[in-house]
Amino acid sequence: MADTDAVKEAKKFYEDIPMETPGFFLKGAGSLDWGMKNRLSRIFNPQTGRTVMLAIDHGYFQGPTTGLERVDLTIVPLMPMADALMLTRGILRTTVPPSLTKPIVMRSSGGPSILKELSNEELAVDIEDAIRMNVSAVTLQVFIGGKYETRSVHNMTRLIDMGMRYGIPTMAVTAVGKAMTRDAQYLRLACRICAELGAQIVKTYYCPEGFETVTASCPVPIVMAGGKKLPELEALTMAYNAISRGAAGVDMGRNIFQSEAPKAMMEAVHNVVHKNLKPAEAYDLYQTLKNKTSQKTPSRA
Repeated sequence: MADTDAVKEAKKFYEDIPMETPGFFLKGAGSLDWGMKNRLSRIFNPQTGRTVMLAIDHGYFQGPTTGLERVDLTIVPLMPMADALMLTRGILRTTVPPSLTKPIVMRSSGGPSILKELSNEELAVDIEDAIRMNVSAVTLQVFIGGKYETRSVHNMTRLIDMGMRYGIPTMAVTAVGKAMTRDAQYLRLACRICAELGAQIVKTYYCPEGFETVTASCPVPIVMAGGKKLPELEALTMAYNAISRGAAGVDMGRNIFQSEAPKAMMEAVHNVVHKNLKPAEAYDLYQTLKNKTSQKTPSRA
C-alpha cells in the first residue's frame, strides 16, 4: 500500500538541473524508435525544442465554439503559422486542405457533451484511421480525480499501446474538472501519472506557483494549455512564464482564434516560444501587426 509521502511538500525536484536525453533533442525521447522520433521532430522544432500548437478541437464536446463557427473561413488562414494543429478527424477530412504539410495532433477521445459528465469518455478513433490520415500524434483527455478516472487512464494506456505499435506518439491532456484545483500538487500528480504510463507528451495547465516543479518532475515534454480567453498581454505573459519555467511549448486555441487579431497573436506567441521574446515586447509586436492589418482592411460605409 502506498505511503503518505505522495502528499508531502518537502521534496526535491532539482528544477535548476535539466534532464539529459542522450541521442535526441527532446526530453525523455532518446530511446524511442526512429519513426516516433521523426514524428516528434515534426511537432517540436529541433532547433528550439519547442512548439506552438493551434488547438481547434473544442467542437468535439462544445459544438460550434465562438471563433470556430466556420473553420474554413477563420481558422484555415491561421494554419500555416502554427507548428502543429490539434483537431478532430472530422475537421481534418472536411475542412483542412490536404496540401497543408503541418503535423497533425489528432483528438482521439470523445463521448459526452458539455451537457453530461465529461470524464465519461471512450476512445473515439481507430489507430488504422489515424495512420490513413498521416497524423504525427494522437491525443486524449485524462481525468485524474474525475468520476471516471480509471476509464480515462485505461483509454490512455490503450491508445499508447496502439501508437507504440505503429510509431505514433500519444499526447495526454490532463483535464481539470470543476471540483479540481489547478495547483502544482495536482498538476504534478496528473502529469507524472500520464508520463509513468507511457505518454510521450503531456499537455497541462499553467499554475503561477510551482509550475517549475511540474515540468521538472515530468520526464517527458510538457505543453501548456491555453485555457480560457485572456487579454492578450496576460496570455503572452502566461506563455512566457510557462516556457521560462520548463514547458516545451504551448497549445493555444481561444487565446488565438478569439483574439481581435488572430494572425498577429499567432506571430506574437511564436516569438515568445521560439525567441524568448518578453511579454511586453511581444505585446508591442501584437499591437504593431494588429494595426498594420487594420490599416489594410478597407472600411465599410
